[in-house]
Amino acid sequence: MRFLPVGPRTLLVELADLDTTLALFDALGADSIEGVTEIIPAARTLMIRVAPGFAADGALAAAIQARQPAPGTVRQEGPAEVVEIPMTYDGIDLADVAAHLGLSVAEVIAAHQAATWQVAFCGFAPGFAYMTCDDPRFGLPRRPAPRTRIPAGSVALAARFCGIYPQDTPGGWQLIGTTRVPMWDLSRDPPALLRPGVRTRFVEGVAEIHPSSAMAAPQGQPALTVLQTAFPLVFQDEGRPGQGGQGVSASGALDMGALHRANRALGNPPGAPVLEITLGPVRLRAEQSVTLALTGAAQAHVAGHTMPATFALDAGDEVLIPPPAAGMRSYLALRGGFDVALVLGSAATDTLAFVGPEALTNGARLYAANNLATAVAAPEDQLALPKPGDIVELPVTLGPRADWFTPDMIAHFLSQDWLVTPQSSRVGIRLEGASVTREDACELPSEGTEPGAIQIPHSGQPVLFLADHPLTGGYPVIATLLPSALDLAGQIPPGARIRFTAAAPFHDIKVQP
Repeated sequence: MRFLPVGPRTLLVELADLDTTLALFDALGADSIEGVTEIIPAARTLMIRVAPGFAADGALAAAIQARQPAPGTVRQEGPAEVVEIPMTYDGIDLADVAAHLGLSVAEVIAAHQAATWQVAFCGFAPGFAYMTCDDPRFGLPRRPAPRTRIPAGSVALAARFCGIYPQDTPGGWQLIGTTRVPMWDLSRDPPALLRPGVRTRFVEGVAEIHPSSAMAAPQGQPALTVLQTAFPLVFQDEGRPGQGGQGVSASGALDMGALHRANRALGNPPGAPVLEITLGPVRLRAEQSVTLALTGAAQAHVAGHTMPATFALDAGDEVLIPPPAAGMRSYLALRGGFDVALVLGSAATDTLAFVGPEALTNGARLYAANNLATAVAAPEDQLALPKPGDIVELPVTLGPRADWFTPDMIAHFLSQDWLVTPQSSRVGIRLEGASVTREDACELPSEGTEPGAIQIPHSGQPVLFLADHPLTGGYPVIATLLPSALDLAGQIPPGARIRFTAAAPFHDIKVQP
């Protein structure tokens, strides 16, 4: 068992294999540790997060180690939900799978149906479950090259796992069939059909599907209409933490400080939903009298005049939010709040997982919730934001996979100024520079990732994950941003450069005696 640093409130527990990982996951569920808020299981790791006021340190490592089952302990599998999934064995890789296993197609189908598949963990996409069984024959390799599109409902095998793609997505698993049963349905509670611990049996047949109910539309007169926007607008709030068991990351505003300042300026609760604006220009028309606050990168203009952070509009007034000279994102709040449907308790739009309200484009209408608002806060200062050409220093914790790289390569990573490319998004910042390489091409089993994780793919060009990052990843994370730097990272525009700084060298977290 190793304890690897991720950040001040997150660590990664590395174990020998999937069975010991799930045994420890069960043990931590049965005997919880004070302060632990979420555990993300993966193939050979547990990512463990703690609440504010607690630390991911040697004391936490000792508490985790004390709960590790003794070697040879058999998992005590209590009562579990069993889901039967009708499917059609029509996958384009079915014959290849049979040839690899030395079986006929009929024998592969029989073995797949005879096995009881248990969900070990979720990731990759909301509702995507990594299921495992006791039949060792299903340890299949991935396809030599991933496909650019795998249809939703595809049943696939790879690396002793079975999975069902919940939406159209790229992927490299072996396709053996399809099912019509939706893996992710917001009309269900919970939306994910398969969650850690759930057991699945596959049967041949076609499922009967009932239409899911649509989310309620806002009622009443609109408050604002989007007349023009260069990029889609998204609602954001403080996100939906704690949904890792369904394969859902937290999402939420990229600049939480700006979100909170906008709401405080209007007397709204700090985490009330706001409109996140990327660059610009954006032009809005008021359909009724409204009071707005704009924070973050841009300033509002009405009838040719620059507005303060908080301003009022009458019906028919138009507001222009031009592209900012510095920074990347702005946050528009409405006094009394926006009327927007919550998904899993949040109005955040996750642009990778397609969870939350749809993005808004030209012609979209925004409705007022008319919630109770209190006294407004005094105007707050905002730190200067970076511009194209600036060099921005971001502090990191080296790890959890810094030891996959040589000391010289880590020094190279930290000494370089990385260019922020236009391919960046809410999912992550794609960086460009002299490649970070490693001496082997070993594959990393999927493991949990944090916002701020800096992943090094085969290209050697780092990707800095932001709020809409995938819950798990299969490339080594060389370092992770300190949480205090995430707001600034969300405001770095293309053309700026990033220099990462580490206060300490990489080392395992030592168990506190």
